[in-house]
Amino acid sequence: LQDVLKLEPTLANLLAQRGITSYDEAKTFFRPELSQLHDPFLMKDMDKAVKRIEDAINHREKILVYGDYDVDGTTAVALVYSFLKKLYSEVDFYIPDRYKEGYGISVQGIDFAAKSGYKLVIALDCGIKAVDKIEYARSKGVDFIIGDHHRPGDEIPNAVAVLDPKRVDCEYPYKELSGCGVGFKMIQAYAQKNTFPFDDLNEYLDMVVVAIAADIVPITGENRILAYYGLQRLNSNPRPGIEAILEYTSFKKVRPRNVEDGDYIYNKELTVSDLVFQIGPRINAAGRIESGRNSVELLISQTLDEAYGFAKKINELNTERRTLDSEITEEAMTVIEDDPEDDTKLSTIVFNPNWSKGVIGIVASRLIESHYRPTIVFTKSNGLLTASCRSVQNFDIYDAIDHCSELLEHFGGHKYAAGFSLIPENLDAFRAKFEQYVKDNITEKSLTPEITIDADIHLNEINNKFYRILRQFAPFGPGNMAPVFVTTDVMDTGSARVVGKNHLKLEVVHANISGYPLPAIAFQQAEKLPMIKGQGITFSICYHLEENEWNGQKNLQLNMKDIRPDVES
Repeated sequence: LQDVLKLEPTLANLLAQRGITSYDEAKTFFRPELSQLHDPFLMKDMDKAVKRIEDAINHREKILVYGDYDVDGTTAVALVYSFLKKLYSEVDFYIPDRYKEGYGISVQGIDFAAKSGYKLVIALDCGIKAVDKIEYARSKGVDFIIGDHHRPGDEIPNAVAVLDPKRVDCEYPYKELSGCGVGFKMIQAYAQKNTFPFDDLNEYLDMVVVAIAADIVPITGENRILAYYGLQRLNSNPRPGIEAILEYTSFKKVRPRNVEDGDYIYNKELTVSDLVFQIGPRINAAGRIESGRNSVELLISQTLDEAYGFAKKINELNTERRTLDSEITEEAMTVIEDDPEDDTKLSTIVFNPNWSKGVIGIVASRLIESHYRPTIVFTKSNGLLTASCRSVQNFDIYDAIDHCSELLEHFGGHKYAAGFSLIPENLDAFRAKFEQYVKDNITEKSLTPEITIDADIHLNEINNKFYRILRQFAPFGPGNMAPVFVTTDVMDTGSARVVGKNHLKLEVVHANISGYPLPAIAFQQAEKLPMIKGQGITFSICYHLEENEWNGQKNLQLNMKDIRPDVES
């Protein structure tokens, strides 16, 4: 790789770590092409799904696009609804109420479809376990197409078509699509069958990348291609709904929209990280606090004026969500601290019937930051206890919940995030069985948070050319995380200080080796100032390399993930 790509050893090594060993593989990695997307008809039941949609249109049947209330579900609904609405007028969408209906396909949703005369429902980002619900729908004369990406149960629902690359009998080459990604493959298949040009689908790629980022699916294979082109779309010609929500972030427009693709419309490049931390939470907030319909309405808005009203409301809901999130996290921390047996447990399970169902997943993630172990947060909703679960590295929480399935009403999810419900009488039995499963199956390593290092480098290796090539490794995310470097034997130049509330700002150089000092920041690590400040003190750092802009000037900066003294005192 060094020879054929004319790369420095560190950069060539980063490619090799990502499974890239030849010029052709590197070309695909750095310059993905939409032509490399898989044939959508390789997905089991895709032919049945397309035919049923064609039949519905030909017979003037009403179609309802149904989806989950989170980012993945609402983007999937907005995508498929927008595509079908251009072809056919008798299309509407439905997002279940998190508090009244719960996750997935609901009896209320089916009753609504039957009563309103919808003959076909396309369910996205949900439905793979809705065996009984699909039978109920069939009894009501309502056909379902399911487009999901969650792990199936032992029985596949008896729907007209069930699209899920994780089906054991599905030979689709890429298994890690988001729910919105499955929706995109469905419209790709419809377009392919009806000889629409692929360019007609480009406008939907921005929603696909938002879903990929927010749902934390691997950015590898087909997802990498979709994310790469989705980010291009976002940065050059975002849909009105995305543009409106960005008004409430640090992104500012630097030119009018709808200029030729290729130039950024904003003051800085939108990345996957921005989607995760700035756009995703706002779109999610609608379904967490009020209704996911607001998010779909935002995403399908045709004009900025229309979108601004939804964006304002969604931003207000996000502010409310943040307040709830902080309050409930604080209450949950108190529950843990007041538990006399907490020190003997390898899992965290907390419950309060008054906690908001919409934010308990976020709270579970927050608790893992302070108590690093598999975590479940319960609240009460419609007579059942509802739980959101988050896990730690290399521990499959879906399998752990499956082990307790006889105590549950229903459950679903992924390796690191899941949800379920149970009757209150089963809570104590569940606590005991889940904790025992964790004790029997988790390793000490999984209970210790760790930072994975990509390369040990010298500060003098870092320059603008190095960073320019490193940027081309993006989009970053699971399966292709932003590289973390470690550098040992460095010193502060004397500038180390606390900035903001709890951040450490400094410049570092190698001890006893000439070189330019590099600026560095360590967020939420102000307590480490005494460790590094002083004559002759050396330490090791691990960090991401990034570009920092201040007063119109761009400079390379080390974003330090951790600091460790070279000599223990």
